[in-house]
Amino acid sequence: MTNPLIGMPQGLEWLVILAIVVLVFGAAKLPDLARSSGQALRIFKTETKSLRDDDDDAKTPEQREIEARNEAQREVGHDASGEVLRERRDDTTA
Repeated sequence: MTNPLIGMPQGLEWLVILAIVVLVFGAAKLPDLARSSGQALRIFKTETKSLRDDDDDAKTPEQREIEARNEAQREVGHDASGEVLRERRDDTTA
């Protein structure tokens, strides 16, 4: 049995929360608050997307080739033996 005090707010509780927010921030400031929250969320999404794209760009051609080869082997089913596939790299030039 779940505790009814813990969980998402229901209908009347949302109204109480909204009334408290209006009292704290004032009705005139709510559109500005919503707009700035939306802008912050949009900036956060674009930054996380650019970080993921930068990680893909930072890979060397050799790393991309190894990943593509491993992916192709997984699709064909050659990697079913469980053995670890590794390629020898020369890291002395890095």
